[in-house]
Amino acid sequence: MLTISQVVEEIGVPLSTFYRWRQLRKGPKSIKFPNGAVRIRRSELERWIAALEDAA
Repeated sequence: MLTISQVVEEIGVPLSTFYRWRQLRKGPKSIKFPNGAVRIRRSELERWIAALEDAA
């Protein structure tokens, strides 16, 4: 599981952009734990990127 910081570093977008995508439900699906931590599964990130490729 990846942190938001790891995801934005990997895809090369600002943190604010990722949060905006998350708010608009345009980013990869994330998991919010009871302690408030947010994580993204590696497989979900790869699925999301593949969907963007298909749409291009």
